[in-house]
Amino acid sequence: MKELTFTDKVKQGIGDLFYIWREEFRTTFRDQGVLIFFVIVPLVYPLLYAFIYTNETVREVPAVAVDQSRTSASRDYLRRVDATPDIRIVSWCSDMEEAKQWMKEHKAYGIIYIPSHFNDDIVQGKQTQVSIYCDMSGLLYYKSMLLANTAVSLEMNKEIKIERAGNYTGREDEVTGYPIEYQDIAMFNPTNGFAAFLLPAVLILLIQQTLLLGIGLAAGTAREKNRFRDLVPINRHYQGTLRIVLGKGLSYYMVYSIVAVYVLCAVPHFFRLNQIGLPGDLLLFLLPYLAACIFFAMTASIAIRNRETCMLIFVFTSIPLLFISGISWPGSAVPAFWKYFSWLFPSTFGINGFVRINNMGATLHEVRWEYQALWLQAGVYFITTCVVYRWQIMKSRLHIIDRHREMKTKRECV
Repeated sequence: MKELTFTDKVKQGIGDLFYIWREEFRTTFRDQGVLIFFVIVPLVYPLLYAFIYTNETVREVPAVAVDQSRTSASRDYLRRVDATPDIRIVSWCSDMEEAKQWMKEHKAYGIIYIPSHFNDDIVQGKQTQVSIYCDMSGLLYYKSMLLANTAVSLEMNKEIKIERAGNYTGREDEVTGYPIEYQDIAMFNPTNGFAAFLLPAVLILLIQQTLLLGIGLAAGTAREKNRFRDLVPINRHYQGTLRIVLGKGLSYYMVYSIVAVYVLCAVPHFFRLNQIGLPGDLLLFLLPYLAACIFFAMTASIAIRNRETCMLIFVFTSIPLLFISGISWPGSAVPAFWKYFSWLFPSTFGINGFVRINNMGATLHEVRWEYQALWLQAGVYFITTCVVYRWQIMKSRLHIIDRHREMKTKRECV
């Protein structure tokens, strides 16, 4: 046979690369399982998740009141609490035992207890108190109870101080009520909503996890179809490491470049979530994130022996990765071991960088730590992917050689 020149080898390699890209692209849309994880889940899951948290905040939390004072001051306090958007008083109980029964039956999630000396202390110039009991199984209930009662107590404190000050002008009343004026500004989450806080992190994690599922499923299918249970098929086009890695990676990148724009840009726009980042910075940030996720999934696919294994990996890793990312749980409170362990996953840097750009208006320079880490991960996982597929190519060749030897031995025996 005529020996191939360098130019012929380059042409053959490019041809094989596009052959592998075409075959992987076909597999994505022919395999129902891969199609579900690559297309259907990213299309439907963000909408479902966003619809669940459409209201953003918990309003009109049912609560019961125990008014032992039974005075105009105590009734005024409870009336104001009931008028807030956070609390709805559903019953006035005679004692704490009756109120506890309402809590046990989940008819109410909080108790407002006003002692019998409430009005007497105010009249005598003493400090009084109002006790709040809350169902801590739901922290959002506690938040509503605390905010409503704090706001009402501060307002009544101001009125009591002004009434006793004996001022002559409105300006004196303002200074007496609030000697230090303050403003409460919710930065980067104006509605104090749960969706605006958690949904961006879930969306960026969804990209990594669905890639892990889809690529793992494709790898499991390839092993099941291969007579030697190898990841690389017995095909003359699959004889080079770079052409396999780049061909597969290019196919996944083309699909997920569209999916990522939909998930990270269109879905937040549909539900009017906070989006103040520059589109150019966001798109540049997604380049290394998608590359890191793809090569990370391709490296992890070496552990996938059948189609079902990837589902176990998805279930096992999704919630822990969200927690150790430092979004749903403060990063400063994450133990050092788990913090360093989280750096193995692209989602950690992807979540923090995306939230800072999209929700806080950071520029690409201000998230350079996450940006550079993602490029580093993309490079490292590209190398590990090449090592994995090179090893698989060598195994495939050894199996073919062993097969030829067996056939040769059989012919000689005959």
